[in-house]
Amino acid sequence: MAGEREALELIERVRSRPPRFRDAQITMAHGAGGKATLNLIEGLLAPAFGLTELADAAAVGDVALTTDTFVVTPIRFPGGSIGELAVNGTVNDLAVGGARPAAITVALVLEEGLAADELRDEVDAIARAAEAAGVRVVAGDTKVVERGRCDAMYVCTTGLGHVDPRAALAPSALRPGDRLLISGPVGEHGVAIMLARGQFELAAPVESDTRSLWPAVDALLEAAGPSLRCLRDATRGGVASVLNELSRASAVGMLVREAAVPVRPQVAGACEILGIDPLYVANEGVLVAAVAAEGAEAGLRALQGVPGCEAAAEIGEVRAAPEGMVIVETGFGGRRVMDMLVGDPLPRIC
Repeated sequence: MAGEREALELIERVRSRPPRFRDAQITMAHGAGGKATLNLIEGLLAPAFGLTELADAAAVGDVALTTDTFVVTPIRFPGGSIGELAVNGTVNDLAVGGARPAAITVALVLEEGLAADELRDEVDAIARAAEAAGVRVVAGDTKVVERGRCDAMYVCTTGLGHVDPRAALAPSALRPGDRLLISGPVGEHGVAIMLARGQFELAAPVESDTRSLWPAVDALLEAAGPSLRCLRDATRGGVASVLNELSRASAVGMLVREAAVPVRPQVAGACEILGIDPLYVANEGVLVAAVAAEGAEAGLRALQGVPGCEAAAEIGEVRAAPEGMVIVETGFGGRRVMDMLVGDPLPRIC
């Protein structure tokens, strides 16, 4: 035990150092949601823009704003497409910020030679997803670049929502004793994209989980009320990156029970063959919630009553130590540190 304690203390000291952006050039890892992304954002972008607390959306009075860019390849995949993904990804950033999505803008970057029918399909996908999510597309822009300068199309969005009066959420609000909830099975979006690329001789019936998370957030706000500390959608870097970010922001430790995390068998099988931990794989319809102990049971029941969230589960708890670190209790009874993602095993997944 003494050796484990010393190892954890060493890791804690190293990770407590402020991130610095010292890289000579940008790599794909800077877009993966892991350590390189953290160094880019906290070491360069946040200081330049005077940002002190990083979240998926920012409140300006009673209005919340968010912005995003989608560069997924291929643009159509089992369970969705870039158009649907762009809408859901944007409204989800508003939702986990405690804001009811209201409107979005959409800017398209199109590659010369893109088939008009493909463009029509994505415009229709955007319109259908916006209607399903209860938001209006109110403005946009279109640019065309030379053939080979863009993979079919990129989509840039800005979302606007109204801050819900029931929400008092912050990444730094977690306290020891809080429970960690997850809204559904993990890893489905990233695995669906990977299989759609046909780079591996592997087939499995996996579809992206892309969906609007506002119904889940609405149910949590109603059931858990002021017990709800923070929400995050587990996109790039997966659940592992989200939990690491929150543990650092709140200066707390976390214990995650690996056996409690819902993973569909086909996703678990694909990840095992490829040597990827499902907790690091991107999701597009899964949120992580930190809830005070007294509200956790009601929050979990509310989540499980939302279509698409029937498999919601409590996966762990917040602890006082080791500060800024996530510990996983494995199915075999051991423990390991779940660090942030290093590198980019699945590039261009959103």
